Amino acid sequence: MTEHAKPSHSAQRNRRLLLVSTAVLVTGGLLAGGVAVATALTSAPDGTGDSAASGADRNGGSDEAGLSPAEDPNAEQLGVDDSDEALAAYGPAVAAQLAYVRDHWQSTEDDTFGYLDDNDCANFASQSLLTRGWTEDDEWWYSGDGDGYASAAAWVSSTALMEYLEEHPELATKLSDDQRDQVKPGDIVQFDWDDSGDRDHTGIVTAVIPRSDGTIAIAYAGHTDATWDRSVDYAITVLHPGGAATYWSIAE
Repeated sequence: MTEHAKPSHSAQRNRRLLLVSTAVLVTGGLLAGGVAVATALTSAPDGTGDSAASGADRNGGSDEAGLSPAEDPNAEQLGVDDSDEALAAYGPAVAAQLAYVRDHWQSTEDDTFGYLDDNDCANFASQSLLTRGWTEDDEWWYSGDGDGYASAAAWVSSTALMEYLEEHPELATKLSDDQRDQVKPGDIVQFDWDDSGDRDHTGIVTAVIPRSDGTIAIAYAGHTDATWDRSVDYAITVLHPGGAATYWSIAE
């Protein structure tokens, strides 16, 4: 994949956020596990990068239709609140994970983990899980010398990571895209773009946003290409029509 042009760190962190939804009624109560529902926010244009694109450009004219990004399944960016205060609502482990993702989603080098050109998504997702508190084992480990290609397959390959998680149900539970009501921030999302059964891309869930029509929008972050709050729906309908998303619900 070709990475998006990256906005400066200061521009990204200083983008203005406009509240578009202050409360959401969810039939039957909170999401599974009692996870707090993320508030949907949208970025005001500041002239830098994809996250700064206007709502009309980003959402195919949805602003004129009166839809917020979270309400529009064609929206690319969902506008997640990435403040430390917002992340703290998920508990210390997930807050640390998502803060790491927030602070490094634009990074293209790392002296410890390395960076895999055009294929760094699983490497980055693994780093986030390590930050969350996971420990290395004989199958999932990194080299530590800045050479990402020397790390274990399960650390750097989306398909190998899937196979590793399938063999370790104590770490995570597999969910289909029809089970979005069980997905929570900090979970792992994986994509199969071509219905091959392999996993072509891996990201980290940054927000789960119930819509007023009863459906659920999910935002994710990742490397290759650099993404902070991209919509899963956008990824599987616009970027890769016919693609499929699955999730790994990380054990608490």
